[in-house]
Amino acid sequence: MTMNVSRRGFLKGTATAGAALFIGTTASGVLAAGQEDVVLNPFVKIDADGTVTVIIKHFEMGQGTTTGLTTLVAEELDASWDQIKTDFAPADANTYNNLFFGKLQGTGGSTAIANSFLQYRKAGATARELLVRAASQKWGVDESLIKVSNGVLSVGNRSAHFGKFVHLASTLKATPEPQLKTPDQFTLIGKMDLPRKDSSDKTNGSAIFAMDVKLPGMVYVAIKRAPRFGGTLSSFDIRKAKEISGFIDAKPLPNKAGIAVYAENTWAAFQARNAVSAEWDFSAAENRSDKELINFHSNAAKEPAVHAWGIPREDAKSLIEKSERVIEADFTFPFLSHSPMETLNCVIEPTASGVRVHDGAQMPTMIQGNLAHLLGIKPEQVEVKTYYAGGSFGRRATAAADYQMEAAMAFDLLGRKVPVKLVWSREDDIRGGYYRPMYAHNVAIGIDGDGKVTGWNHGLAGKSILIGTPFEAFMVKDNVDETSVEGVKHSLYNIPNMSVGVTNIETPVPVLWWRSVGHTHTAYAMESMMDMLAHETGQDPVELRLSLLDKSDDKQKRMAGVIEAVRDAANWKTGDQRGFASHFSFNTYVAVVADISVDGDRVHVDKLHIAVDCGVAVNPDVIKAQMEGGSGFGLGHILRSEITLENGEVVQENFPDYEPLRMRDMPAVDVTIVQSADAPSGVGEPGVPPTGPAVANAIFAQTGKRITHLPLTKSGFEFV
Repeated sequence: MTMNVSRRGFLKGTATAGAALFIGTTASGVLAAGQEDVVLNPFVKIDADGTVTVIIKHFEMGQGTTTGLTTLVAEELDASWDQIKTDFAPADANTYNNLFFGKLQGTGGSTAIANSFLQYRKAGATARELLVRAASQKWGVDESLIKVSNGVLSVGNRSAHFGKFVHLASTLKATPEPQLKTPDQFTLIGKMDLPRKDSSDKTNGSAIFAMDVKLPGMVYVAIKRAPRFGGTLSSFDIRKAKEISGFIDAKPLPNKAGIAVYAENTWAAFQARNAVSAEWDFSAAENRSDKELINFHSNAAKEPAVHAWGIPREDAKSLIEKSERVIEADFTFPFLSHSPMETLNCVIEPTASGVRVHDGAQMPTMIQGNLAHLLGIKPEQVEVKTYYAGGSFGRRATAAADYQMEAAMAFDLLGRKVPVKLVWSREDDIRGGYYRPMYAHNVAIGIDGDGKVTGWNHGLAGKSILIGTPFEAFMVKDNVDETSVEGVKHSLYNIPNMSVGVTNIETPVPVLWWRSVGHTHTAYAMESMMDMLAHETGQDPVELRLSLLDKSDDKQKRMAGVIEAVRDAANWKTGDQRGFASHFSFNTYVAVVADISVDGDRVHVDKLHIAVDCGVAVNPDVIKAQMEGGSGFGLGHILRSEITLENGEVVQENFPDYEPLRMRDMPAVDVTIVQSADAPSGVGEPGVPPTGPAVANAIFAQTGKRITHLPLTKSGFEFV
């Protein structure tokens, strides 16, 4: 059964019998309260039975948004954790926009809690104030005498749950700025023992993902795509596909990028797709091997086309040439697949006013805009029903809404009369592009007789994620994609005479943000160079970094704080054969100490010690889990993962040849959360960047071998 997620349908669909109190925003964006005709779309809804529903504007891919946003509301509302449930918001960028992204509803950049911290707290506080005011009027007592705890209002020997007051509360006017709690009054924020809101459903199997959606009369579709990126369809033959039981039809996509193969179920769609033969035009495709591309990137990094930051490149070169000693290194980073456990999929169905998309939707606004353009309807006629997503790591957030557009094209070609479900196989996922870009770095550091840096010249080369997308207008300046150089440009270290340049590589291979985006490669290069600098000048790696931070600067002070915290937690001693790295990303500070064991060419990562400062720790257990998960994600991909090409075609197909992190690979992880009163910042991504270089620096400490070309297995080590 399908749920109508239009404004009125959503409100009715989330209400139980009887009156309900909604806390949300009016058309002018003002926080308001009332019944369904008063509020456009709510953040909080309280039913007559006392149930509180928190409307989640950020999708849940395992990172904990349903728990985090619920905590913010429950804290200010003084609700019982058990009485609160969650529901995903409908697509409406006017109300549910990401406050850091402008008028765009979407999740990414580790911003969910950071941009919603005050918004959801205010919604909870507003609901509390109105309930108290309603109870005051109903009981005839002063508001100051009424206590609220665990979803119950009380005064003297009288008490009642929230639901008893929602009808009266919905008639009252909300104050523009509700009174928020001070940190010393928190009872939920910062507490370790809150169970995640999604754990129960995901454990008992009741959680619904887009892959679970099945509608009456639904047709399944798989796409046969060009084996080389940029290839276009010349001709195809479906005679063998007609022999597959369940095959319905096959039609070329209007963009000539593939063939939509329709069937009665997923298996038949895959089998029929494989039976379709096709001829392709590769004249505009990527036809090079990964080795050719790596060489091309490496040469481009040595002479960057665009100055990104710092002093002129020639000035940095001159200073380095005059230095007593010079450290130089070249780094290469391969294409990487996101490979979330739930492969890409969605359902598109016709409605009376347009279409409805069922999806683990990371960027609802992009889905609405792209599909509306394709189908010739208005964006508001594209409803989006969001479900749990089985991972993403950035893959579900393309500006072009790539897989949803494939589904829409298939839906359109079939006449727009029946629901169409698109499903990608694992092979589609790994060979289908939108990778972490391939990157090369060329770095030179000059050192004087006292071991001080005289100049730092840093060149990068890789395909821009943002150029050519709608994000270019506000995230690309002077042809510099900020995601290409983040982590090098404006490093928190006080590095004198630094120059940063970048070359934007042109290739048909589609690229995308991948968990921690540019920091995936910039942190590795920067922290490897810092370790090389410490070794060359005979300094302790931790003390060197601390010497380059000025504690009179707040950001540098916080970075020094996590470095000192992990140093103490890991009992770091000068001369230890261990690895260290620290990095600032997504406004969060992380430092890592890596302990490894080496037996010949066999390496095992034994333990990671992590310290993190992410501002107010809303859910410490979620933060801990994200640091563990982020470090595991980062470790898994530096060990042995890479996407390689032969004549432009991806070699890897499935997990046997694109091996994920194994249980045996995962080290013990000890997380120290540095207490902070600053606003919350990201936690989903910042654990990734420093993990790789910490492990690589540990390998150098024990073997003397410096690894600058990833994955680590390229250096002859076996990870066991």
